[in-house]
Amino acid sequence: MDILLYIIFIFLGLAIGSFLNVLIDRLPLKKSVVRPASHCDTCGKKLGILDLIPVLSYLVLRGRCRYCGEAIPRRVLIVEASGGLIFALSYWRFAASIEPANYAGLFITAFWCCIFLIIIFIDWEHKLILNRITYPSAVIALVIMGIATIFPDAEILGERTFFPDIIIVSSIIGGAVGFLFFFIVFIINPGGMGMGDIKLALLIGLVTGLPLVIPGLLIGIFIGGIAAIILLVFKLKARKDIIPYGTFLGIGPIVALLCGNEILDWYLGFF
Repeated sequence: MDILLYIIFIFLGLAIGSFLNVLIDRLPLKKSVVRPASHCDTCGKKLGILDLIPVLSYLVLRGRCRYCGEAIPRRVLIVEASGGLIFALSYWRFAASIEPANYAGLFITAFWCCIFLIIIFIDWEHKLILNRITYPSAVIALVIMGIATIFPDAEILGERTFFPDIIIVSSIIGGAVGFLFFFIVFIINPGGMGMGDIKLALLIGLVTGLPLVIPGLLIGIFIGGIAAIILLVFKLKARKDIIPYGTFLGIGPIVALLCGNEILDWYLGFF
C-alpha cells in the first residue's frame, strides 16, 4: 500500500508540475492561466494529450515541439520532475498512510513547496518576484496558521516545530525575522537585493514560523552565496549582471518544510 500511495502522489505531483509550468509562463506576462489552451509558443499549434504527458512527452519528443521542431525549454522537464519529487517527499514527511489526518499537512506542505517553485523559476527567467504571488500567499499563510492555532488537535500542519506554541504568533514572529533581516541588509547595501527579495523573506517566515524560519533563510542564503561565486568565477555572469537571488532564496523554505525539524535536531545535537 505504501508503494502504491507513493506512486499515486508522484503522478499527482507530475501533473501539478505541468500546471506550474503554465503559471511560470503566463503570470509574469499577465496572461490568463486558463485560456488559451496549452500550445507551442513558436508555431501556435494547440498541444494534444500525447504532447502533455508530464516528463514522458518531453523525453519522447527529445525536448522539441512535435509540430515545428522548436526546442522546448528544459525548465519544463525540471519543474514537472520537481513536482513529482515534492509530492513524494511530502508523503514521506507526513507518513500519510499511517495517520490519515496528516493528509492536510501533506497537501499544505506540497502547496507551499509548489508556490516557492513558481517563485524560483519566475525570478530566474524574468528577474521578478511578483506581488500577485507574494501578497495573496502571505494572506493564505496567516489564514492557515490561524486555523491551525484555533484547532491545534486537527494536525492541519502535521508535526512541525513551532515556538512559541501559539502557531499564529510563531508565524508572525517568523515573518518579522525574515523581513527585518533582509530589510537591514537592503538599507546597508541597497544594490544588493530588491524589495521583492524582502517580501519573499517575509513570506518564508510566515510559512515556516519560528524556529524553522532560521534554516529556511540560512539554507537559501548559503545556496545563493555559493551559486553567485560559481557564476562569477566561471564568468557565467558578469559582476554588473543581476543575479536572481530569489531563485536561490526560495530553495530554503522547501528544504525547511520537508526536513527542517531534522536539520534543527541534527544541529542542536552538537550542544
